Amino acid sequence: MLTYFAEQGATYEECLRKARAKYGDNIQIYMQRTVQIGGFLGLFSREGVEIMGFVKEPERPQSLLSSLARKEVASCRDAASPPVKGEGSRNLATASPRSAETSLEEEKQKILALAGKGSDPTIKVVLQEVRSLKERLESQLGMSVSAEEHPTIIKIGELLAGNEFSHSYISRIQQRIRREFPLAELEDFDRIQKQVVEWIGESIELYSGTESKTKPRVMVLVGPTGVGKTTTIAKLAAIYGLGINNTPAVSVRMITIDNYRIAARQQIEKYGEIMGIPVSCVETYEDLRKTISLYADEVDLVLVDTIGKSPRDSIKLAEMKELLAACGTSMEVHLALAATTKASDIKEILQQFEPFNYRSVIVTKLDETNRIGNVVSALNEKGKSISFITNGQRVPQDIERASVVNFLINLEGFKIDRPYIEKRFSKTASDVLEGR
Repeated sequence: MLTYFAEQGATYEECLRKARAKYGDNIQIYMQRTVQIGGFLGLFSREGVEIMGFVKEPERPQSLLSSLARKEVASCRDAASPPVKGEGSRNLATASPRSAETSLEEEKQKILALAGKGSDPTIKVVLQEVRSLKERLESQLGMSVSAEEHPTIIKIGELLAGNEFSHSYISRIQQRIRREFPLAELEDFDRIQKQVVEWIGESIELYSGTESKTKPRVMVLVGPTGVGKTTTIAKLAAIYGLGINNTPAVSVRMITIDNYRIAARQQIEKYGEIMGIPVSCVETYEDLRKTISLYADEVDLVLVDTIGKSPRDSIKLAEMKELLAACGTSMEVHLALAATTKASDIKEILQQFEPFNYRSVIVTKLDETNRIGNVVSALNEKGKSISFITNGQRVPQDIERASVVNFLINLEGFKIDRPYIEKRFSKTASDVLEGR
C-alpha cells in the first residue's frame, strides 16, 4: 500500500530533506509547485515550494518489469543526450531520433504485454511512471537530439544572460526557439535574434487599468528606499498639473507622509513652489483623511509620497499600509522600482509590497543601466504591468509613459531594427489605458 505525503519549504532541496527525514530514501516525487508560506494574517508571506509524492514499496528482486523499466529509462536518456565528441559521434545536422524511437516502441510493447498478464498494484504504479517518463522524453526527443547544442541557441542564451534575464526566462525563450524553428532555419542567426527581440517585447505588459472616477483621484507611490519616489511624485505632478506630454492639465495637490527625512520634505516643497502646486505634510491616519477630504470639491488629483521602506521590514510596511487606508478604497497605488535593482531583490520587493495591491510599476533610473533583463523577466514572471519610466533627475523632463520600445532599445548585444519595433510596438501605457 502506498503512503502519500506533501512537504513545504523555502526550496525544493529543503522539502526533499524533510521528506527523506520522515519517510527515508524510498520516496517518489510526482508534483512540485510554488506556494506562499509564512507571513502574518495573510500579509508578507514569501514564495516557497511544495512537493507531493508517495513512499514506494521495495522493488521485487529479479522483476522483469523492473529490468524493463531500467532499460526504458536508459534508452530514453541515451536518446535524449547530446552526441559525445569522438569516433562514431554524429553532428547536430545529421542526428536523428528515429533509432531511439524504434527502441522506445519495442520496449513499450514488452511492458504492455507484461502489464496484461497480471493486476499487481506495484506493477501498475511502475508502469504508469515509465509511461509518463516515456511520453515526456518522446515529446522532447526530436528537439533535444537535433537542436539542444545548436550554436544559435547557445548564443541567444548568452545574449539574454548578458542582459541579466532570469534563468527561467532564458529557458522559455530557448524552448520556444526549438519548438518553432526547424533545424535548418537556426542557421539564420539574424532572423532568430529579430524574432527573440519581438518575443521579449510581447512579454512586456503596459498598464491598462482604469482611472478612478472618484473626486479627488488619489495616486499613492510606494517603494523601497532610494528608488527616487519623491522626484517621481514631482514629475507626475508636472505631467498632470502643467499638462505636459499631451496630458490635459488638472488641479493637483501633493501630500507627503515622509516627515522623518527633513531633506525629502524640503525637496518636495521646493518642487511644489516652483510648479505652483500646494504641498501638505501629514503624520497620522486622521490627518491624511482630513486633508484628502478638504480637497474633495476643489482638486482633481492628489499625489501621495510615502516613506521608503525596506521590503524586509514587515512591521513598518504594515504600519504604512494602515496609515494609507485613510486615502480610501479607490486610491491607486503604484510601486516605484529602480531598474538598477538586482533580479533577486526585485522579486522580493514585488512580493513584499503585494499587500498594498499596487496597480502598476513605475520603473525609475532607467538611464543608470544598460541591462533591462532583470526588470523585464521579473515583471513578466509576476504578471505586473508598467505605467511610467524615469530616465534622469530633471523635473519635469525625465519621465514618460512606458512603452515597449523604451526597453527594447536598451537590449545590449542584439541588433535592434528600430523602425520595425517602433511600428510593431507603437503604443505607450497611455494609449493602452485609453484603448487606442
